[in-house]
Amino acid sequence: MCSVITKTKQKQSQLFDLPANKTGVLPSTRYQGSKYKIIKWIDYYTKDLKFDSVLDAFGGTGCVAYMFKKNGKQVFYNDSLQFNYYVGLAIIENSKIILENGDVSFILKKQSKIKYPTFIYGTFHDIYFTDEENKWLDVIVTNIGQIKNKYKQALAYYALFQACIIKRPYNLFHRKNLYIRTAEVERSFGNKKTWDTPFEEHFRKFVEEGNSAVFDNKKKNKVFYSDIFNLDVDADLIYIDTPYISAKGVGVNYFDFYHFLEGIVFYNQWQNLIDEKSKHKKIKNGKNEWCNKDEIHQAFEKLFKKFKDSILVVSYRDDGTPIIDELVKMLKKYKKFIEVKKLDYKYVLSNGNSKEVLIIAK
Repeated sequence: MCSVITKTKQKQSQLFDLPANKTGVLPSTRYQGSKYKIIKWIDYYTKDLKFDSVLDAFGGTGCVAYMFKKNGKQVFYNDSLQFNYYVGLAIIENSKIILENGDVSFILKKQSKIKYPTFIYGTFHDIYFTDEENKWLDVIVTNIGQIKNKYKQALAYYALFQACIIKRPYNLFHRKNLYIRTAEVERSFGNKKTWDTPFEEHFRKFVEEGNSAVFDNKKKNKVFYSDIFNLDVDADLIYIDTPYISAKGVGVNYFDFYHFLEGIVFYNQWQNLIDEKSKHKKIKNGKNEWCNKDEIHQAFEKLFKKFKDSILVVSYRDDGTPIIDELVKMLKKYKKFIEVKKLDYKYVLSNGNSKEVLIIAK
């Protein structure tokens, strides 16, 4: 049977604490739609469920997967974007490898034996970063590509991604708007000091954050880069946080928001991936049912069926498409007990008053 919907005020989430652990510090994140600021609320409603393993099916920032790792669960992290796969490698699968001073020095120094490409400098003039910053990025991305240890490389990518994001207006790559940073005007938003801080300084800071996040929870955690429907993983609990489609049918496509970061990890192929019709040189985007209002219902139906033998925990918003009642109806086909929790929470770039929702089906 379904329980009564429970509403929880945002201030109450301050009462929820992750378990004390001297090792592993959850790194900060600035990704659109991240659950970072409500992680304690999610933990509160999932910590008493009976499960030993968990799949974060749309892993994104990795903060929820990291919470489960801190809770001593075996964690499987998946994302369809490869740059997120590297984030997962760095802080979820990785249990002991960190970036040492020598690694950082190598990454930040132009090496005499390397002939550096100038792809970013030659392609993204006056779009996202200054010319000098673009030159710096070409060097750093090339040096990271020389690192042989996959976890060290992943941590370096993690630090670079965060450095790129923090220097971007809105923390996004959705349009050509470098002028917002460089124009000599009065600003009512943004942080010009952060934008003007050198890339290297940001990079070093995020290396420290990434290193601090590394710890061993004594479980064999694994990271995947896959379409969720092609993934063959058995887990006791499936955490589902799909891209969001509003009640008006407008989808949030994370690929379009973060294509520049995806390009970084495909650096040698990047030139062939760009949509030349795009003013801001985004990568050509393939089909995605999670961003299509005509396909989203069928996608949820298919997903719930695929993982019907596991506990299902769905992160959602109360003004999404499908509506909550439709999701509950789908889940009733496979689960006897369903409860819906709500939290008053406003995303930074959201104009609406929607509530964060957690649907638990078991």
